[in-house]
Amino acid sequence: MAKAGVRAQEAARWAPVLVLVAAVLWGTLGIFGKQAQAEGASPLEVGFWRAMFGSVLFGAHAVLTRAVLPRGRDLLVTAAFGLVGVSIFYGSYQVAVRDGGASLAAVLLYTAPAFVAVLGWLVLRERLGAREIAGVAASIGGIVLISLGGGQGVHVTVPAVLAGITAGLTYALYYLYGRRFFARYAPAALFAVMMPVGALGLLPFAQVRGHSAGGWLNLAAIGVLCTYAAYACHSAGLRHLPATRASVIASIEPVVAAGLAAVIFGERLAPAALVGAAAVVGAALLLSTAPTTPAEPPAPAEPPGQAPTGDRSNGR
Repeated sequence: MAKAGVRAQEAARWAPVLVLVAAVLWGTLGIFGKQAQAEGASPLEVGFWRAMFGSVLFGAHAVLTRAVLPRGRDLLVTAAFGLVGVSIFYGSYQVAVRDGGASLAAVLLYTAPAFVAVLGWLVLRERLGAREIAGVAASIGGIVLISLGGGQGVHVTVPAVLAGITAGLTYALYYLYGRRFFARYAPAALFAVMMPVGALGLLPFAQVRGHSAGGWLNLAAIGVLCTYAAYACHSAGLRHLPATRASVIASIEPVVAAGLAAVIFGERLAPAALVGAAAVVGAALLLSTAPTTPAEPPAPAEPPGQAPTGDRSNGR
C-alpha cells in the first residue's frame, strides 16, 4: 500500500508536466504542417497522412490494450463521425495554416469552447448563462479584432478565417459525440475506427504523392508527436489532474504556436489582432473552467481528456 501511495504521488507530481508537454506538441501542429506544405504536400494531404499515422498508432494501441471496439449502430455513428471529426477537422485546420498562417490557425481553433457552449444549449438543453454568453461574445469580438488587425506574415482572408472557424466547429462536435461514446469505450478504440475512415474521406482530395525526406519527417511528426504522443501525454496527465487545471495549462498551446511561427516563419500578429487573440483564448479559459450543469436526462460523465474546452485527447 505504501508503495502504491508513493507511485500515486509521483504520478500526480508529473501530471502537470505531461499536460504541458501535450499542449506544446499540439502547438507545433501548424509549424510541422506549414513545413510539410512547403515541401510540396497539399493541406488535405497533410490531413490525410496525419489520419493514416493515427490509424496505425491508435489501432496498435487498441490491439495491445485489448480495447473493445464499437459495434452495430455505435460503429456506424463512430465511422460517420470520422468524416467530420477527422476528415473535415484535420483538413480545414491545415487549410487555415496555408491561407492564414500557423499562428492564426491555432488561435481560431480556440473558438471551439464557444461553439461547445452554443451546441450544448441548442442540442443538449444545457444552461446558457451570463458566463457562457460572455465567453461567446468575447470569442466573436476576438475574431473581429483578428480580422481587422492582421499582421506581418499573417494573412487574414475570408477563406483563412472560415477554415479556422470550421476547424473550431468540427472540433467542438467532439463534445456532443463524447457525451455518448467516450464513457462507454476506450478512446483508442474509437480513434482506431475514426482515423481510417477520416483518411479515406480525405483520400480523393489529397493528391497523395512522394516527398523528400524532410517532407516525410514533418508528416511523421504530425502523426506521431502532434497526434498520438500528445494524446498519450494528455490522457496520462488527466488521470491525476483536475480537468479545470488541465484546461489552464493547455491554454499555452496557441502561445507556443504563435511564438514558434514568429521565430521560424516571421509571423507576427498586429497589436489589434493580439488583443483579439487574447480575447479568444480568454473566452476559451472562461468557458473551460466553468462548472458544468448536466443535461436532462443526465448524460454519462465525459472521460478525462475528451471535452474540447481545452482538454484535448481526441487525436488532434
